Amino acid sequence: MKKKIVLLGSTGSIGKSFLNILKKDKKNCDILLLSANRNINELLKQLKIFKVRNIVIREKKSFLKIKKILKNKKINIYNNYDSIHKIFNKKKVDYILNAISGLDGLSPTLKTIRFTKNIAIANKESIICGWSLIKKELDKFKVKFIPVDSEHFSIWSLIDGAKNINIEKVFITASGGPFNKLTLSKFKKITIKQALKHPNWKMGKKITIDSATLMNKVFEIIEAKKIFNYKYSQLKILIHPASYVHAIIKFNNGLTKMLIHDTNMKIPIFNSFYSKFEKKIQTQKLNFNLLNKLNFTNVDTAKFPVVKILKKMPLNDSLFETVLVSANDKLVDLFLKKKITFNQISTFLLKIIKMKEFTKFKRFKVKNIEEIIKLNSYVSLKINKLTI
Repeated sequence: MKKKIVLLGSTGSIGKSFLNILKKDKKNCDILLLSANRNINELLKQLKIFKVRNIVIREKKSFLKIKKILKNKKINIYNNYDSIHKIFNKKKVDYILNAISGLDGLSPTLKTIRFTKNIAIANKESIICGWSLIKKELDKFKVKFIPVDSEHFSIWSLIDGAKNINIEKVFITASGGPFNKLTLSKFKKITIKQALKHPNWKMGKKITIDSATLMNKVFEIIEAKKIFNYKYSQLKILIHPASYVHAIIKFNNGLTKMLIHDTNMKIPIFNSFYSKFEKKIQTQKLNFNLLNKLNFTNVDTAKFPVVKILKKMPLNDSLFETVLVSANDKLVDLFLKKKITFNQISTFLLKIIKMKEFTKFKRFKVKNIEEIIKLNSYVSLKINKLTI
């Protein structure tokens, strides 16, 4: 029987990687729904290859344009996720992958969880800001959650049934980005072009800048705390320039495990979809040269001061995480628009997390998605006033 699949965010790098995997297994897969924001050309190619009959395209002009292009086709075209329940029957689909970037991914997650047996999420922001809402839906509808980020997928794989009480320390690795070897004195003159040149991964602009500041790893620590219900004291970032080891877990029985794979997101995506050894994926040979010089070091907080934010994080889920995500989003956007310098991303972030008008949100639990969206807009406007 064919696996029924929903892919949210099909035209981004994660979505395209997943579809490249499925190309080799089309006879066993039935894609029920694809969604995109505005990339019509890519979406049309995907529709043709996989014979998809349901799509969501969010951006209004693109929605109207694709409706016109497909007017004589038997394809259901939606502008949002409010009516997609019509495409699901009483039987749940096998797998949903949410590859939508940013906070835009949270609402589709909450609206589709109930229709699937398994949901894989490659979206940091929705987990960081709305994990309590997601977890409530997962429990309510008895849905299995699979993290797709390479680090969290590695942790998920390494745990293998171990309880939190059995885990002494979890190490998440960071390449150090393009500036790991750059002297601190040169950080003042970092350009956008330099910051977008990641040594190991090909990613979108926003996440590449987050990797350059190491904010990406700050988010991954917060994410790991929420997904696995760890304490911050159990989690640590290690600089590992090769990006060959993705996570290390030290257990209290004396054993330490690490997970290794190539710098290719297809590997965690593939393994989030196929059960253990169900299918084979072609990868590079084990690199013993890299294994002989793994080179782990602690984070230099003078170069990457955003790591200090972790000491200021509330222990329980709160709206403060939305403040942090929203502030960083806005600051990265301002840097890419040449309104602030690279160093000012971390300077402003460290300033913002100490301001009373923002720290008060540490006391507020997340009640619904509407307050997350509202706070996101509020923080964005405040950052504009603080920086320009």
